[in-house]
Amino acid sequence: MKNKLTALLALSTYIPSANAHSLSTESVGFISGLVHPFMGLDHILAMIAVGIWAVQIGGSAIWRLPLSFISLMIVAAFIAASGFNVPSPEVFIAISVICLGLLLALAIRLPIKLSMLLAGLFALFHGYAHGLEMPHNDSPLVYGSGFVVATALLHLSGIVLGKIAYRHPLLSRLSGVTIAIAGLYLVTVV
Repeated sequence: MKNKLTALLALSTYIPSANAHSLSTESVGFISGLVHPFMGLDHILAMIAVGIWAVQIGGSAIWRLPLSFISLMIVAAFIAASGFNVPSPEVFIAISVICLGLLLALAIRLPIKLSMLLAGLFALFHGYAHGLEMPHNDSPLVYGSGFVVATALLHLSGIVLGKIAYRHPLLSRLSGVTIAIAGLYLVTVV
């Protein structure tokens, strides 16, 4: 019995390891981008808030606000990846969380173009942070695809929450107050 165990152990050292779960460089880059927005409360709150705000405004805002956000986020990520320097982007990200929270809390319905402009302005700072934190060995396109998918999922989550809260306007306003307070906290820790 002891000889069989020894032979089995010796044989196991010669068996090559299985690579069934190895990831390609592209999939690692995509996963890095996909995970990044979920790693920061600031990104999560802002992107969900955009979805809720789009529902509050109604009509075509439900797709136009998230699209504006994602489009300008992509532009800003490429600007950051090119080496352009923006001082203190985290402060502006926290301020965007406060502003989005206040827009929800006060149920402010701006004209659609102004709302899109604001969503895009907030997205510039979030996108800049995504581009700045892109791992150097990742493809910008693959990494960017990951954070675009994550952002779209967060916007969609906000839209779903907004639809639920639409039947209870106080719930939508309370979510805004909570988001604004979280934004104030974020300003103090950056």
